[in-house]
Order: sequence, then C-alpha cells, then structure tokens
Amino acid sequence: MLIQQPILSRRGFCLCCIGAPVFAACGGWLSPRQAYGEARNIVDLIRDDAATAPIKVHTLRRDVSVLEGSGGNIGVLTGADGKVFIDAGITASRPRILEAANSLSRDPIKHLINTHWHFDHADGNGWLNAEGAGILAHENTHKHLLGAQRVEDWDFDFPAPPLAAVPSEIFSSDKTLSLNHSTLVLRYYGPAHTDCDISVTATEADILHCGDTFWNGIYPFIDYSTGGNIEGMIKAAEANVSATTDKTIVIPGHGRPVSNRTELIAFRDMLVAIHENVSNLKKGGRSLDETIAAKPTAAFDAKWGQFVITPEFFTRLVYEGA
Repeated sequence: MLIQQPILSRRGFCLCCIGAPVFAACGGWLSPRQAYGEARNIVDLIRDDAATAPIKVHTLRRDVSVLEGSGGNIGVLTGADGKVFIDAGITASRPRILEAANSLSRDPIKHLINTHWHFDHADGNGWLNAEGAGILAHENTHKHLLGAQRVEDWDFDFPAPPLAAVPSEIFSSDKTLSLNHSTLVLRYYGPAHTDCDISVTATEADILHCGDTFWNGIYPFIDYSTGGNIEGMIKAAEANVSATTDKTIVIPGHGRPVSNRTELIAFRDMLVAIHENVSNLKKGGRSLDETIAAKPTAAFDAKWGQFVITPEFFTRLVYEGA
C-alpha cells in the first residue's frame, strides 16, 4: 500500500518521470525531507533505475514498435533506410535498448527525432548519434540542448550536452519525412508540456506519437521553467484528439505505451475539468493552499492520481497557469 506524504512546494522536488522500480524502492510517495534524504537528486535516481530496468518491446503495425522502460516511450520504425527512433531514452539503458531494437531488425540506426528536450527523452542522443543517427528536432529543442538548462521542479541544473547530442537538423513548424516506405509528419504544438513539444505521425500505419503532451493514466508534469503551461497542454490534447480516429494507435510520452483515441479524450477532458475547477477557485480569491484543500481534482484522483504526480502537486501546476 502506498502512503501519500505531503507534496513539496511548486518550486521543489517532483517525481515526474520516475519508473515503477525506483518508485517502489522508495516506499511510495516521499515527503521533501524523505526525498532529499534518500536520493542525491531525482535525475540521478532515474538514471540509476535506467541502468538496470528491462526494456519491453511492443510491436504495433507496419514496422512501427514502441520500446518501454527507459524514460519516455520510444517509437521505432524499421526498414531499408535505417531505423528511425522517436526519442532516445536514457543513456544508461543503451545495451538493453540496442538489444531490443536488434530484436526488431538488424537495420542500422540512422535517424532520431526528439519530441522535446527533457533528459528522459534526449539523454541518449549522444550514443545514438555515435551509432549513426542524425538528430532532428524543433528549433526550441535545439536551443535548450545547446546550453545549460534548469528545471525548477526537479531542483536540477542540466549542463550543456556535447555537440554530438545536439540536433543537427531543425524545423520551426511542420516537417514531412519519407523513410522506410512511411510518411512521417512532424507537427509543433506550440508551448504545452515545454515550449518545444512535437508530435510524430506515421501516416500509413495510422500511429501518433504524442511525446509528453499525453500521459496515459497519470497526471502530467508541466515544465513552466522551459515554457510549458496548462492552457497549452489542453490545446495540445485537443490537437491530438482531432488528429486521430478510433483506428489510430497512440503512443504517449509516459504511462501505458499503447493507447487510443478514447484514452486521449479522457485525458483532455480531465485537463479541461481540473483547469476549470482550479481557475474558478483562484478567481474566487482562494490561495494556493486553500485551492489544494478544496480538492479540485477529487473526481479524477482514483484514475489519474495514483502514481508519480500527486493530486496536490498537479493542483499546484494548474494553479500557476490558471
């Protein structure tokens, strides 16, 4: 049984990307004092987990698969043009990612698309580039990876990565690629989870990779430090719903790695309802603590609030942008 301890302040520590093994090892939800006492920092904790966590392969359709277990969910398209990775996971997972990818095909790794800059999606850029992958991303991802970045909610300063890990090809709005007999459409959401989120659609396979604009079954993290906001998350969720049909396979950034339009709609509706609840409380003069005490997420906590982001912390995220 998980015992929820008080979440820390808006500018403190959060468990936004942590895997289940690490989460369980820490005994469930941690108070700030417990968290700082049991881990050097959340980033090191996640990297330590990635060093041993298994990688699960989920085969989808038309040579598209998803690898689960290293940070964000990684999409892989195989074929004669070389493997295309959508996100890079965490470097410590390299041997298991390679083993999993090689179980799909022996095609070399030639292409990498970053859905955004966060380390659990781009930490593996350097080794994938060394394997032969050219790196493509939105121009804001390029900007963030060129220099040092701070994420306030992780209380962590990321140094600038080596140039080999920085995207060498960038775009500003939309981009279309033709690889492995597939049309890949890349679309920029505008500020949402960060200011650099993109989606990747494998058109013929009818598969949408949403990056961190969709957390399947989990309250999402929103990184205000690098341009994210709740209203942008809602717009991105609406764009994802509009881009899909009942036949579309959806890959979320986190949570259960194979999803669908019905779960996208549930995610959007949850964001809209909680944003409205928090906004009404804030407009009525409620302080942050009073808003949290009013439990504006209560109708959704049983489904969305049982892992990683607590209802209290998500309320804080929404309150900041309400």
